[in-house]
Amino acid sequence: MNLRSFLEQMETKGKILHVKDEVSTRFEIPFIIEKSVNEGPILLFEKLKNHKTKVVANVCGTRKRICEALDIDQNKLYNRLVEAWRSPRKPQIIEDGLVKEVIEKPDLSKIPILTHFEKDAGPYITSAVIHAKSVDGSVENVSVHRLQVLDKRHLAIRLVPRHLYKLWQIAKEANKDLDISISIGVHPAVMLAASSPVPFGVNEFDVANVLMDKSLRLVKCEHVDAYTPAEAELVLEGKISAGSEVVEGPFVDITGTYDVERMQPVVEVVGFMHREDYVYQAVLPSGSEHRLLMGLPREVLIWKSILKVVPKVHAVNLSLGGSGWFHAIVSIEKQLEGDGKNALLAAFAAHPSLKHAVVVDSDIDIYDISDVEWAIATRFQASEDLIIIENVRGSTLDSSADQKTGLTTKMGIDATCPLTKPKERFERAKTPVNKHIEGLASKLLGE
Repeated sequence: MNLRSFLEQMETKGKILHVKDEVSTRFEIPFIIEKSVNEGPILLFEKLKNHKTKVVANVCGTRKRICEALDIDQNKLYNRLVEAWRSPRKPQIIEDGLVKEVIEKPDLSKIPILTHFEKDAGPYITSAVIHAKSVDGSVENVSVHRLQVLDKRHLAIRLVPRHLYKLWQIAKEANKDLDISISIGVHPAVMLAASSPVPFGVNEFDVANVLMDKSLRLVKCEHVDAYTPAEAELVLEGKISAGSEVVEGPFVDITGTYDVERMQPVVEVVGFMHREDYVYQAVLPSGSEHRLLMGLPREVLIWKSILKVVPKVHAVNLSLGGSGWFHAIVSIEKQLEGDGKNALLAAFAAHPSLKHAVVVDSDIDIYDISDVEWAIATRFQASEDLIIIENVRGSTLDSSADQKTGLTTKMGIDATCPLTKPKERFERAKTPVNKHIEGLASKLLGE
């Protein structure tokens, strides 16, 4: 199981659009990706200006596609992720792999790294799966980070204060640079595992191995103390500097707006391994793939948290309009008054970046915003069903929040049917018809 095997699977299903016209990595490819997101196909750019390699994008662009990669039904996705988080398994480490077909001197200018938007600071690697170990080797971490190209041998890495940041801090205290592998072009399960919010000390490669039915194989890098999937398309071997930092950005993040500029560490690239005919994998910042990879694991956290206070949670949707990060719509089976508010509080506790949440009954399609709006219109009273929480931690990605502290105001809407009124008052009217009439109507309307 690797990126290519998944692409072959999608090719047989007609889900890859081959772009044969010559296009540039500067703005042109990102523009085409942007026009095809939201249920669009995988895009394979076959002819690039100034590069001989191909670029693939939108690989994890839909929920269905992610489930196809894991070979599961969508209603089993959350349980599959929880199982992998709870019971990770070490992958096999082998001596050699396809990623070592070519080992050469690193030169970032030879890689088709995209420049996405007009005010970007430069080309950015956006699909980087980064592996690192603590100085004493006791802790390993795998996570996804953006990397700004500075020159042919140097990158700036955005380190949010989470696990890789902690490993870097430990290395800094020991006055050592942190060895990392930067893997690009991996199976969707590896991308999803690397985006998962597992505890510090859990190796996300172990999580990916479970998601891949224990088929993941790793190889040790040539120049740094780090590992990479044996069948990745390409790997940059690097060292995060203990002392050198630069201004990183501007860069467009998940909201589609520019993130603030910050001082961030410099990565020196010391090695380059790749498949002979490697395919460069791109993720469009703020595109559906970016939002799904970031948001889907948080949906699982919200689902798990609400299950502790409400017996039945049907689904969670970190919506497209909320950038896959700020807005949650949750469907529950309400049993007692107050269940909706408890679910809202549990959602906010599970995902600190969450800003607005709506809880609805199981008859509402949480992926249809019009349906959700209808529930708010007919089942919600602001004087009784609204929760407002002021001056709490949110996300620095929210342009309206305090982007230094992350302080924000959160709102929860309980749009479930009140149990104090007759149930039939909230039921939609139906027209009783037989299957013949249903078929005739579909035929006439071209459905």
